[in-house]
Amino acid sequence: MNERIDIGQVHPSNKGLLVLFWAYVLIPLAWGVTNTLTQAIKLFH
Repeated sequence: MNERIDIGQVHPSNKGLLVLFWAYVLIPLAWGVTNTLTQAIKLFH
């Protein structure tokens, strides 16, 4: 039951889902960081 999954054994469809997952996580994160930094710069100028 405790099987390890090597990165080399991941199927192409799983790689696609992994890319979608990371895009779903990183795009809003990057937007939030950029927005926060923009607001902070406006606040201190």
